[in-house]
Amino acid sequence: MLVTTRSFSSGSYDALGALAAAGCIVRRRADHELDEISDELAVASAWIPGTAAVTAEHLARAPHLRIVARYGTGTDAVDLHAAARRGIVVTNTPDASTGAVAELAVALIFAALRGLTSADRRVRTGDWSVERGRELGNCTVGIVGLGRIGRGVARRLAPFGCRLIGHDPWLSEQEARARGAEPVTLEALAAQADVVTLHTPGGSAIIGADWIARSKPGQILVNAARASLVDEHAVAEALRDGRLGRYASDTLSTESGGKSPLLDPALEPLTIFSPHAGAHTREAVDRMGRGAVEAVLTLLGGGTPGNVVNIPAVR
Repeated sequence: MLVTTRSFSSGSYDALGALAAAGCIVRRRADHELDEISDELAVASAWIPGTAAVTAEHLARAPHLRIVARYGTGTDAVDLHAAARRGIVVTNTPDASTGAVAELAVALIFAALRGLTSADRRVRTGDWSVERGRELGNCTVGIVGLGRIGRGVARRLAPFGCRLIGHDPWLSEQEARARGAEPVTLEALAAQADVVTLHTPGGSAIIGADWIARSKPGQILVNAARASLVDEHAVAEALRDGRLGRYASDTLSTESGGKSPLLDPALEPLTIFSPHAGAHTREAVDRMGRGAVEAVLTLLGGGTPGNVVNIPAVR
């Protein structure tokens, strides 16, 4: 058993103990570079990776591998087709971090509305000047993506009395309303929302120059999803000229290297960042660990695990 995620078994659930009790020999590696884990891949029957890439090259060095049990929700870093060709099952833990990410999104919304991080920095220098903020209950919040996390955000925000609008091309209007948001087009959401929170898969950018041009003046953007959803250069420029009010995010393009214009020191009062920490609560760590362990032990025991995200070829 190869484990390459740092937080595995770091909560109250003893995931390593559960694997050992089932007779598994666990090899942990913090590094995910191909050459660093080749020896482990050569003998592994199962692999529990974190967010780092699981490529065709990794899988080619794992002749005995039967399952990749992704420790978390996203599987965009896993080469699902290569796994399927080799008969390797890929699973994830889709509900494990839903509440944790939804709560962080709400925290970012509040921090942005009241400018809490810049206020903290001012006080530490002896500056007690006050920035006038906004009350959530008087805002329209636009939720882009009404899946598990977007629905969780809507449920947490509703008691504050704000108007909730949402856009999700995969849902009917009735389904969107059932998830707590008034369905609108993406264009209407940009024009009406005081706060926009993103909860869709990565891919092409949603927030760019066109969005900003039609957005409500002073709009606050929150991204607890993927950096690729945002044109960071366009957002940085809009923050400088005042078209956007603030940007709060749990992710940046710099996660995969390079520099982000949003880290310009001049934009520090208008930006809030966390280090992709959405899923990092004790409760979420336990749920992810338990889900990955159950998937591995079920498959190695001859059963069919839940949350399979590919269709493996018959070995």
